[in-house]
Amino acid sequence: MTQFDSDADRDTSLARRLQDDLIDSYDEEIEMEIDDLRLPGLNDLTDAARSDRLNYFRELFRLQGELVKLQDWVIRSRHRLVVIFEGRDAAGKGGAIKRITQRLNPRVCRVAALPAPNDRERTQWYFQRYVQHLPAAGEIVLFDRSWYNRAGVEHVMGFCTESEYEEFFRSVPEFEKMLVRSGIQIVKYWFSISDDEQEARFLARIQDPLKQWKLSPMDLESRRRWESYTRAKEVMLERTHISEAPWWVVQADDKKRARLNCMHHLLAQVPYHDVERSSVVLPERARSEDYMRHPVPDEMSVPEIY
Repeated sequence: MTQFDSDADRDTSLARRLQDDLIDSYDEEIEMEIDDLRLPGLNDLTDAARSDRLNYFRELFRLQGELVKLQDWVIRSRHRLVVIFEGRDAAGKGGAIKRITQRLNPRVCRVAALPAPNDRERTQWYFQRYVQHLPAAGEIVLFDRSWYNRAGVEHVMGFCTESEYEEFFRSVPEFEKMLVRSGIQIVKYWFSISDDEQEARFLARIQDPLKQWKLSPMDLESRRRWESYTRAKEVMLERTHISEAPWWVVQADDKKRARLNCMHHLLAQVPYHDVERSSVVLPERARSEDYMRHPVPDEMSVPEIY
């Protein structure tokens, strides 16, 4: 006895499963958005707010579709792309990176988020540990913070000397020009938030047990040194804004708008186009008369609590 009474029933069931799978593929983004609604009082959205959220999702999925096209073009053209994300703590860099990479192949588009240098790395040429993460042909690398740590946190917190700081500014324009001459495209973003917005985001993290891990002692100290970080940022943008690799400032007080604006702008920086794909046909599964799928022993099964 077959599971389906007719081919029509089978086709209907398959169509339903495909639709469920498509919906499930978008649930990850929806789950992250639900995370914003866990606090009391945030569930009472106005009609305008609900409309804004719907428009956000619609545009997000459209831009992610374009990013998939960009990925296909990068693979086909063997392009090499580096995207640098800098900004204050809690500025929304991670959220933007997450939405950019969400639908992409991690073997093509990967994130480089380097920890503090170890004792050996501190004795290397400053750019050395970043070089090994640069893309090969057909790859995209997103730097969640980058060599610009030296112009920001290392300078403000006293982790580098004044001579090392000045040497960085002498070297980085030539370093980036060299990368561009070698065929690597560099796009640099600074996520800009206001004093009040950073304070609000820090307070939200303190009150949220699921986000407290995002607050490090260094983050808290950066809050105290707001003005020092502002001066460091201004100097950095002035001294490293070069035609080969200019800075682009993303206004990020509104996280959702910042994500969409960044994604839209990034797509405009790369001369990608649709890449024609060959049709994919699912082959028939080979079946053997003597094959029988054995049941999983109960002691090996994860309890079905849900």
